[in-house]
Amino acid sequence: MPSNRQLATIGPARRLLDILAGGVLLILAAPLLVLVAVLIVVSDGRPVLFRQSRVGQNGRTFTLYKFRSMRLSAPGPEVTATSDARITRIGGFLRRTAIDELPQLWHVLRGQMTLVGPRPESSALAAGYPSSCRAVLQARPGLTGPAQLRYRERSAVPPNGQTDVERWYLEVLVPLRVAADREYLDRPTILRTLYYVLVTALFVVGLADLQQPVSAQTASSAS
Repeated sequence: MPSNRQLATIGPARRLLDILAGGVLLILAAPLLVLVAVLIVVSDGRPVLFRQSRVGQNGRTFTLYKFRSMRLSAPGPEVTATSDARITRIGGFLRRTAIDELPQLWHVLRGQMTLVGPRPESSALAAGYPSSCRAVLQARPGLTGPAQLRYRERSAVPPNGQTDVERWYLEVLVPLRVAADREYLDRPTILRTLYYVLVTALFVVGLADLQQPVSAQTASSAS
């Protein structure tokens, strides 16, 4: 596992790739961004964007923006599973395809995020991370990454008998996600970065899916 200092460092080549690819993707996605914004307003009203404090590089927080996919003022846990009643009809589609994450390209251009890295965790959930997993919070969060591709909402469903979704997420899913992210963070080469960007693009259009359901046996061994 890289040191905290190494985790927090983004090399010049990766930063240049963030700027070039992030800018091009944002321009190409502009018509889709406008369309999604209109659909959200028509189907569920305003606001279009969801904002939340997330943990960034070196543990510093920033305000993250993404398309709103849940109903306003609906109470519930920080962790959202696919069956969550708070998710709107269009929000379910946006989450399944990761289109709700596209506004985060702006964070990539600003340097608050990078193309590939760990999930930008909420401050509340980050506070509950196991000590063995906290080092990953020093890394610059990514728009996508191995953990984000393998363990999406379909994995955030606890086995039968588990009613505390947040506890299950922190004790079972977070260690699995951190282990997946470490595979990339140990060798964050340009080639591997481009690989995950390509797989993410294929996932968005429905041509690739790396999601790995967490079995009850996996959950039991990780607890």
